[in-house]
Amino acid sequence: MNGLVKQRVAGGILRRGLATASQTPRLKTFKIYRWNPDKPAEKPRLQSFQVDLDDCGPMVLDALLKIKDQQDSSLTLRRSCREGICGSCAMNIGGRNTLACLCKIDQDHKKETKIYPLPHMYIIKDLVPDLTNFYQQYKSIQPYLQRSTFPADGKEVLQSVADRKKLDGLYECILCACCSTACPSYWWNQEQYLGPAVLMQAYRWLVDSRDQAGAIRKNMLQNSMSLYRCHTIMNCTRTCPKGLNPGLAIAEIKKAIATD
Repeated sequence: MNGLVKQRVAGGILRRGLATASQTPRLKTFKIYRWNPDKPAEKPRLQSFQVDLDDCGPMVLDALLKIKDQQDSSLTLRRSCREGICGSCAMNIGGRNTLACLCKIDQDHKKETKIYPLPHMYIIKDLVPDLTNFYQQYKSIQPYLQRSTFPADGKEVLQSVADRKKLDGLYECILCACCSTACPSYWWNQEQYLGPAVLMQAYRWLVDSRDQAGAIRKNMLQNSMSLYRCHTIMNCTRTCPKGLNPGLAIAEIKKAIATD
């Protein structure tokens, strides 16, 4: 009886293997931006890789990791959470800035997908941009709670439900830089213009009822470059992988300063 069961199981495995082998693999071409700083004489290029969609996860990050693991271990990219929380895998996929872990693979295997690093940024290697300036700008807005007085009872600073609701659509930003690197104003003025992501975080602290540094925060933005390079093109809002609206936040900062 045991021998019969083993034969049936083995036969089942054999039949499944033959069926799989007879199927035509759905090979999709991914063209990926490559540049190696160790070979500065070589110009950046697009390198083609083929991935069987029937043997790959549904997201672009799955395909990239499969390529790195099985075809070219030198392919360099950032990634961490795989859940759209850390923002590490931000890149330009099919002409749009987004997160590779949230971007579904186009299942039309006859259509190629082009993948570039975030645009108009210095590149460290392959799909990895240099975000040093971006994070320095974030640091410059002092993104933390500032108060000069505290409750006499020594307890926490309370906030009403209505005031807490004002932070919705702002605190969810993961600083992936997709919006800032989609902004033409940031492309040309990123040494001085703070960009959509950082300005949205500046507004997040301006509307926080617990913060008492509003006047200082507004004063830091009172110049021709930090805020007012925004021309309401709205690329930032269209490309945000979290569905946020940096353009609206920037408009609200302008309105708050104008009516102060």
